[in-house]
Amino acid sequence: MDVYSIVRKVPKGKVTTYKLIAEKLGIHPRAVAAALRKNFNKNVPCHRVVYSNGGVGGYNRGVRNKIKLLRSEGIKIRNGKIIDFERILFKP
Repeated sequence: MDVYSIVRKVPKGKVTTYKLIAEKLGIHPRAVAAALRKNFNKNVPCHRVVYSNGGVGGYNRGVRNKIKLLRSEGIKIRNGKIIDFERILFKP
């Protein structure tokens, strides 16, 4: 199992965190972020990976695009943080 295979499992309308993926794989969260920065495969929804505190985090296509994609999936965001974070959190 790798970062991309876990991210593919995150359903539309849900998010997971860099930390949860890292814990699942036994790696550092920065390694997860590094892998996702290199992803340009639309079948890997890396926009659904966020910070553990509910912050949106970065995105290789720009944070504005990440927020736009998340909102298009029904995720509510205010001031760069996800509203109802615990409710929509997907735990791999």
